[in-house]
Amino acid sequence: MVKKDSKERCCDSNLDISKCKVDAVVSIDDRGQMVLPKEVREKAKISSGDKLAVISWEKNGEVYCITLIKTEGLAEIVKDMLGPMAAELVKK
Repeated sequence: MVKKDSKERCCDSNLDISKCKVDAVVSIDDRGQMVLPKEVREKAKISSGDKLAVISWEKNGEVYCITLIKTEGLAEIVKDMLGPMAAELVKK
């Protein structure tokens, strides 16, 4: 679950390192593919056929963090962000 408070997110310019941990180290093969270990998939409840959004954070023009989010989770985040903005527009 992604918290709304930016200090709760691992990949943020206001990095709170206590929220980050290494769950696995993976390799990229010649085709650019990687395998998420079974333990990580089970912990994240990722199943065959699930869709994941790849989100990157940049700092000084370099990608320094890549995050995978289930698409249904991403939709919820977008709704949470856009809902208040849409409400403000309706008020005007």
